[in-house]
Amino acid sequence: MDTSIICPRFETAISLLSQRWTGLIIYQLLSGPQRFSHLTEVIGVSGRLLSERLKNLEVEGLITRTIYPETPVRIEYALTEKGRSLKPVMDEIQKWSQTWIDPV
Repeated sequence: MDTSIICPRFETAISLLSQRWTGLIIYQLLSGPQRFSHLTEVIGVSGRLLSERLKNLEVEGLITRTIYPETPVRIEYALTEKGRSLKPVMDEIQKWSQTWIDPV
């Protein structure tokens, strides 16, 4: 295999996952559906930026947005099958970071 040429699919995947906060959003959603306010709190990202990333992930088919007709309206974000398929990748990154990244 010629590794000097980057596969366009790989490049697109890395570009998507390397956007700031995207990996953390996916990692957080691996534990199940969550509300916007909870994601903002646990990740520590601004609401505007979180909203932008969630919309992008929804367009890419990695998450779904479910609106519950309650008062007040409840909106939850969850990974799709495509998003959940990133679990082994995230688990390997987690293992790698435990071995090679110094604690902050």
